[in-house]
Amino acid sequence: MKRTLLATAIALTMFNVAAQEYSTNKAIETVTIYGNQQKAQEATGAAQYIGEQDLEKFKYSDIQRIIRQAPGVSLQIEDGYGLRPNISIRGVATERSSRITLLEDNVLIAPAPYSAPSAYYFPTAGRMSAFEVVKGPAAITQGPYTIGGAINMISTPIPSTQGGQVTLEAGQNATYRAHATVGGKNDNGFGYLLEAHQWQSDGFQDIDRSNNDTGLDVTDLTMKLAYAPKDSRHSVELKLQYTDQDSEQSYLGLTDADFANNAQRRYGLSALDNISTEHTQVMLNYAFQINKDLNFTAVAYNNTHERDWFKTEGIDLDGSDNAQDFSSTSWSDVVNAINTNEAIDDISVSQLQGILNGTIDTAEGSIQLRSNNREYYSRGVQFGLNLDKELGEAKHHIEVGIRLHQDQEDRLQRNSTYQQLNGQLVLSDLGELGNAGNRVQDADALAIHVYDRITLGDWVFTPGLRFEDISQSRTRYTNGADRVFRDDRENDTTVLLPGLGVLYKVDANLNLIAGAHKGFTAPSNSPGAKEEEAINYELGVRYANNHLNTELVYFLSDYDNIVGVCTASSGSNCEIGDAFNGDAATVQGVEFLFKTELGQFNGVRVPLNVTYTYIDSEFNTDISGTDFFGDVTAGDSIPYIPENQGQITLGLEGDNWTTYLNAVFIDAVCTRASCEKFEVTDSSFIVDLSSSYNVNDNLRLFARIENLTNQENIVSRQPYGARPNKSRTASVGVSYSF
Repeated sequence: MKRTLLATAIALTMFNVAAQEYSTNKAIETVTIYGNQQKAQEATGAAQYIGEQDLEKFKYSDIQRIIRQAPGVSLQIEDGYGLRPNISIRGVATERSSRITLLEDNVLIAPAPYSAPSAYYFPTAGRMSAFEVVKGPAAITQGPYTIGGAINMISTPIPSTQGGQVTLEAGQNATYRAHATVGGKNDNGFGYLLEAHQWQSDGFQDIDRSNNDTGLDVTDLTMKLAYAPKDSRHSVELKLQYTDQDSEQSYLGLTDADFANNAQRRYGLSALDNISTEHTQVMLNYAFQINKDLNFTAVAYNNTHERDWFKTEGIDLDGSDNAQDFSSTSWSDVVNAINTNEAIDDISVSQLQGILNGTIDTAEGSIQLRSNNREYYSRGVQFGLNLDKELGEAKHHIEVGIRLHQDQEDRLQRNSTYQQLNGQLVLSDLGELGNAGNRVQDADALAIHVYDRITLGDWVFTPGLRFEDISQSRTRYTNGADRVFRDDRENDTTVLLPGLGVLYKVDANLNLIAGAHKGFTAPSNSPGAKEEEAINYELGVRYANNHLNTELVYFLSDYDNIVGVCTASSGSNCEIGDAFNGDAATVQGVEFLFKTELGQFNGVRVPLNVTYTYIDSEFNTDISGTDFFGDVTAGDSIPYIPENQGQITLGLEGDNWTTYLNAVFIDAVCTRASCEKFEVTDSSFIVDLSSSYNVNDNLRLFARIENLTNQENIVSRQPYGARPNKSRTASVGVSYSF
């Protein structure tokens, strides 16, 4: 209640003071951070804008392939499609993208951004019109995760004139995609957009002894209604969005020997693994142009997400037939035992391999599958005030933002047991509802930021301050649907985060940038876990003219305490939701961006884009005995952060045709700090090829081959074994606009 009253009072005060003067200028767009590449280049820190022109080159539907265009971004590949990506910016933990601020249309979009930030929902990348990546001091305007930065995904805007488009695509593995939009704006100020995106595939992996596929089926529907008369200072937009997803994804990977023999194989033990999700979003934007210098915005949002991931968790090698008395050995331990040729108790390596191969029957009730059923909501209101003011020789653009937010994760999960019999899974015991997790965790947060862009001659200064007041709690219940209280815990956090960015214009094309800010990761409700904080620095140079755009930035994140949070997808033997202190750590590196046109030959343009990232990440202290980090020696690398990675995109562009080649190199990474033999991925070099032909102004044909050379690499080892990149996949399509 105190947070509600404080936020309301501040918002009303801002509005009343601001409303004293006004003009008839139109309200500004509220869903973007920068809005275009030019404004991103004017930022006092590193920021990238991936716009429609960039997205059209390959028409990717996989966020992992799209977001690599921004230097400083690292990925832990899991499913090959980017359904639930693991994204890192500047060396923060990759785990389910939970250490970066994820936004859609400038609104928090993770299922429960404070209480359970793991991105088990991720917006469908194929329907987005642009992506913004914010790093450095500007990240304090987009919290609560400000050490690495933020990704803002911009949905399809309402078109200014009546029209639409239809894109149809078909490819290998029975992969199909259809994307259609129609909309427009009338002279009276009314606008609308209807959008549908359907994506399905049988998948690129094959399950032993099963006809089940390993693919996906995603339906994504969006409607927008807006009213913004030309002679009015007010505008309003309502967005309704719905996503239904069903995918046959598993946490169970492969042993190294099995991977080498057939990287696209999946064990029959994962034949029943499936995740189904349903997501809704309601978002109401209001903007008021108070006068020519001042505007007010208000956004109310409500996101809901439901998911049930039914997947194999482990095996009881003791042979228990009771789901309530299950002595679990995780599949991760089984895979590691086979890799290292070490028996588990009296179960030999050959017996363990026989279980995975389906040639050995197991005892009744010996295999555990879990219904990971969870419901989430994320809701709130946020207010913004933007003021442009000249004071003497200085020009100010002041941004004040307030967000009042609530979110919740509700788990009511069930463990069931099965027997492997003649290579098939047979149900032994359904298990009691709630025996795999019966709890609710909540968060309430008040966030306020003040940010001033001061232009003084050739200098630009951007001091900023962010305040976060967070209250988190968790209540656990005993097994069963009635929810009898078991225990609870809570954690309150208040933090003040200053930042400063500086830009110096050497000339019309050359800028120097520098900045420092205090970074922060919202803590969990786990008692004893300290907040994750870091002092972040960056220093860089940016050059741009009509033919060349290049940027070189050095960054340093000096962690006071790096935190690990236990999740099932981490593959760690710890209680889900618990947090672990990693003490001091240092992440530093270089981000390089280079875009140019090599020239024109007989009317054919040759664009070249290059990105490169170097990251040196390490723990600064020894840590022993944690279930999450394992044994850490000072100097060990932070898991899943590659030292070197880069991307080169070379194109040929004619008057009505294009061809692009995209090559990505990624270093091998350590999957655990100890970085032993079976805790390392492969380095990879993946090449994609695309071509398009414009039949006329409205009709376009295109084709794409992903992983042209069909490279098979171990791209991750979590949760339970070696996992491959997506195999070579060809597709063709047609796009028609009207």
